[in-house]
Amino acid sequence: MTLKSNRTDHSYSWGSKLIDRHPVIANIVIILIIAVLGIYVAYLASAIFTKHGRSLKVPGVENLTYTEAIVKLHNAGLKVDIRDSLYREDLRPGCVIEQFPKANSIVKPGRKVFLYINSVHPKEVILDDDNHPNELALKGTSPRSAMAKLEELGFKNIKVVKVLGTSDRVVKVLANGRPVRKTQKIPVNSSIVIEVSDGRLYDLEDSLSSLEYINMQREEQQSSESYDVGEGGYEEPVTSYETHPEEESGSEEENSQYF
Repeated sequence: MTLKSNRTDHSYSWGSKLIDRHPVIANIVIILIIAVLGIYVAYLASAIFTKHGRSLKVPGVENLTYTEAIVKLHNAGLKVDIRDSLYREDLRPGCVIEQFPKANSIVKPGRKVFLYINSVHPKEVILDDDNHPNELALKGTSPRSAMAKLEELGFKNIKVVKVLGTSDRVVKVLANGRPVRKTQKIPVNSSIVIEVSDGRLYDLEDSLSSLEYINMQREEQQSSESYDVGEGGYEEPVTSYETHPEEESGSEEENSQYF
């Protein structure tokens, strides 16, 4: 006769017992494990994307031509981006004026290097964008604001000249000796002359009026001195010739000697 066992088979792992006994702690442990795995995967992905641990030195390309600079940077594993085009007369057209990052900087492979190129032609700008092309540019503005405007646009050779006028304002702006009008483009390397009114015109007019008045007074005085003033008004001067009796008798004796 065979006896049946009433025991139930509980041959499961210790982990299941732990989960059954402490479910909250078990969930926390599982969350921590998943978080650590996620951080590790993110680190690996970022390392691959940012090329962690890999770096190179930026070659110097200043004073090289644009073509030479591109070839040199591409061969070093870098990208190129033109940041701006400037103009300098002391450098040859098309060469690299400045680079960023600078030469010998340590960067990641594939990094962009920004280049500043010397343009072939000087940059042209508009002094006054007011839509009146027949009027003179910056006319009527103050000398200080005109100077600030020109320096902001990039002009270096600027000269201020005082001219005769009524107020301390800009009369006109000359670029290489020619008047500049509104909406007109001129090169930034032009020689600029700002003609500014000195405000002395009114003083000069007053001086001329005073001088004219003084001349009139002098003429009247001279004319009055050349005439004798009588009771009835002005009379012309009369030239009289007087003869003395002795002179008359002497002349008669001389005349009698001829007869």
